Amino acid sequence: MEIERWERSEEISDAEKKVIQETWSRVYANCEDVGVSILIRFFVNFPSAKQYFSQFKHMEDPLEMERSLQLRKHARRVMGAINTVVENLNDAEKVSSVLALVGKAHALKHKVEPIYFKKLTGVMLEVIAEEYANDFTPEAHGAWTKMKTLIYTHVTAAYKEVGWAQ
Repeated sequence: MEIERWERSEEISDAEKKVIQETWSRVYANCEDVGVSILIRFFVNFPSAKQYFSQFKHMEDPLEMERSLQLRKHARRVMGAINTVVENLNDAEKVSSVLALVGKAHALKHKVEPIYFKKLTGVMLEVIAEEYANDFTPEAHGAWTKMKTLIYTHVTAAYKEVGWAQ
């Protein structure tokens, strides 16, 4: 039996938290558009992820996806959850609580494989780095890489907690 490896996140320093929050404030000003860009790239790069979305799982055309009200609604929810995490980076319990709720819902209700969170956070980092290239210094990239791992680690910890089995 293969033992699953659960990742651990690195501590995010106060300076890195500040960089994440400053970068995010510019990203979140365009929350819906950035969220839609992230989800479209995610679904184009990982089409198998669409299986979890009855409303747009058969959409192939990125323009059709962009016009989908359901996809836009989900983009707002994703960005809202990330915003809550970013706003509460100095409150580890709140971060853990928010991401545990996300993880448990996706494990129990939606039955989403946890690897998709790693893929989604990777796409999120790519899109933010491209769309906000002037703000995305090497320091910001390092901080956001830790943030990506923090999200994935907390979400997958919730999967482990509920006894996720594929």
